[in-house]
Amino acid sequence: MAKAVPLFSGSKGNSYFIGSGNEGVLIDAGKNCKQIELAMELNGVDMRLVHALFITHEHNDHCAAVRVLAKKYDLDVYASAGTMRALEMSSKLDPRTRTHIIETEVAVGNMLISRINTPHDAAESCCYRVVTPDGKSALIATDMGVMTDGVRFAAAESDFVVLESNHDIEMLKTGPYPYPLKKRILSDRGHLSNEACAAELVELVKSGTLRLMLGHLSEQNNTPQLALRTSVCELERAGMKYNNDFTLDVAPAMTTQKSVIF
Repeated sequence: MAKAVPLFSGSKGNSYFIGSGNEGVLIDAGKNCKQIELAMELNGVDMRLVHALFITHEHNDHCAAVRVLAKKYDLDVYASAGTMRALEMSSKLDPRTRTHIIETEVAVGNMLISRINTPHDAAESCCYRVVTPDGKSALIATDMGVMTDGVRFAAAESDFVVLESNHDIEMLKTGPYPYPLKKRILSDRGHLSNEACAAELVELVKSGTLRLMLGHLSEQNNTPQLALRTSVCELERAGMKYNNDFTLDVAPAMTTQKSVIF
């Protein structure tokens, strides 16, 4: 039985468990070790099921616990070449940790993990699609300024997708962030807005991907209610009924008991 557990999602930390009752992987580790352990425990997932860590990029909200988790649980760490160099240069990896560059895809246990590049202001960011032992697949796709054909294809091929719905454009423009930061977030190497996410979800549901989740919401420039309403309204405008033709939820910023069977 394939399971996705959004442990944390947002500007203060990101981490997802994807796997089955026997094995799994963590996508990112952007909180401290204790917080991730507690989140796993709350969701009934044993840390011993984690076979590897996959890091999307070197920003601290995605890799804060990598060094400690990898050492404590003797975990292999996977990332793109650019991300791995950035992690090593910033001392976020123990020199003794087993590290692996993922070019396209890699088998971990009975799972297959694929890397898809993403446009973001990082060394070499990416997202990951995980195929579980029963053939089900999940894509965690956040931290990208624009949607790419590669991510679209991976999403359309997945049973469950977490897609970034980072900010409401008007909230960001009129909010307290300094102009250079606003410009960065709105750029092609920034973050997807609610509106951009909603448009992509319409096409995803049309393609047959019906289990959806919004991820990496900004605490300053968004709310879960607004992000959800934006996507649901766009999907219903396209003739799709919420909780009938598709399911849609919001990944929690903090630890909750929330998992998705897909």
